[in-house]
Amino acid sequence: MNLEQLRGFTTVAEVGHFTRAAEQLHLAQPSLSRQIATLEQELGSELFHRARGNIMLTAAGQALLPRARRMLADEESIRTEMADLAGLRRGRVRLGAPPTLCVSLVAEALTIFRARYPGVQLQIIEAGSHRLLEQLSGGELDLALIVTSEHAVNDKHLENLPLLEEELVVIDSLEHPHLAGSELDLRALASVPQLAFSHSYDLRASTALAYKNAGLAPNIVVEGGEMDAVLRFVQRGLGVAVVPATVALDAPGVRSIALPEPLTRTIGLAHRRDVSLTRAATAMAALLADTAGQLASGNGQISSLA
Repeated sequence: MNLEQLRGFTTVAEVGHFTRAAEQLHLAQPSLSRQIATLEQELGSELFHRARGNIMLTAAGQALLPRARRMLADEESIRTEMADLAGLRRGRVRLGAPPTLCVSLVAEALTIFRARYPGVQLQIIEAGSHRLLEQLSGGELDLALIVTSEHAVNDKHLENLPLLEEELVVIDSLEHPHLAGSELDLRALASVPQLAFSHSYDLRASTALAYKNAGLAPNIVVEGGEMDAVLRFVQRGLGVAVVPATVALDAPGVRSIALPEPLTRTIGLAHRRDVSLTRAATAMAALLADTAGQLASGNGQISSLA
């Protein structure tokens, strides 16, 4: 078994077609078919159910796929680390983060990182914490900023460094406000028009639980928005939204209001224990910790944990 065979296997599995996979790999189809046949012979198991126009993984193929992806990711990590030895003039960092952090912590850190290491390629993946943990475990990411959960803390395969704890706050339009004053209770908040995020957002579940525990039902007028859209909707006066304090720091055209009984979330930086971070990823991790500390400085709603 070799890496080229595994690369061919994973490509066929992802594309679902031998001809298209061969084109993607810049191979002749017979060469790719021989690679897969040799791999199957060495493993003693068929990896694909082959039918006209339909390629499906067997049970053996399903078991091999995550392991093959991890081995290929490790190979890429080694190559990147060797390139890093040139002094971070080359390399790549694959960073995952929820959308709420991409518009705050990640945006700040990337600006500095690009200025320091212009030759390092950056790949950013936006997703919910659960999906990011799956991608991290599968070798698709080097680092992931996650909303800390029991699953992440207890996963023995992951190292999770707490970076910051922040409150959730309410944002309202400056020009078309729905709320008066700087304080409110949950009942008053539930009565005004609200913009609810997609269910993939961890904070959506947090706010829904707070309303449920108080026996309240929020007046949701727009549901399912992503962060950039919700910020714009609030600015235009369509309603209010509950967001992390880091998001509210530089959001234009809005003001933030503290919740009467603060809801908080903890942000951690995770990576796999069994894979050594490249120099570029290590530099990114250190910069994210520094940036988290700077965001927390002088802001009572954000606390640095790094």
